[in-house]
This record gives sequence, structure tokens and C-alpha cells, in this order.
Amino acid sequence: MKSYPTARGVVLRKSPSAPPRAPASPAATGAPTRVRVAREVSGRGGKAVSVVLGLPLGPAELETLGRELKKLCGAGGAVRDGRIEVQGEHRDRLVEALRQRGYDAKRSGG
Repeated sequence: MKSYPTARGVVLRKSPSAPPRAPASPAATGAPTRVRVAREVSGRGGKAVSVVLGLPLGPAELETLGRELKKLCGAGGAVRDGRIEVQGEHRDRLVEALRQRGYDAKRSGG
């Protein structure tokens, strides 16, 4: 086992026998996943966007759900990086729609 000094003088050792363990996902443990509906304005010129985070779905299902939620709100949006973005302030409507579909959805942020 070889030691690697760092800039602060701390010595790090890499152990080839113990691979890093990934944290257990909520779906694997049987616990319900918490879906958050947040509002973002950063990087959008001050325009609000409602963002749905934490959905345990694959890319195809996420696209389908995103399309349904955008139609429900009558707004545009996108599915990026495992998140659904809906243009405008629609958090309450999105939370209600997700709860009807069986997700534990909650508002996030102010």
C-alpha cells in the first residue's frame, strides 16, 4: 500500500482490498422517495421556473411525466439532468398532481 502526501502534510492511503461503497438508494431500501418541487430563478434572467427533483424514474418515463405536467400547467419547459423544469410559478399545481400520481411530493424553498 503506497502513501500519498497532500499539500497539508496529511498522508492518504489507498486500499485496493476495500472498494468504496455506494450509499443505498431509497428505492433499494423500500423507503418512499421524497419528491421536491422547487422554484429557481438563477441563470434565467429573473424568470421563475418550477423544478421537480428526486423522481425515481428512467429517462423515457421522465419525459412522459414532464410532458403531462407541462400540459397541466399550460406552460413550456424541459427535462434536464433527471429534473423536470416547468416555466413559471406552478409549484402548488405540480405538488397536487404528483400526489395524485402517488408520489410523496412537497414544496421546497420559500
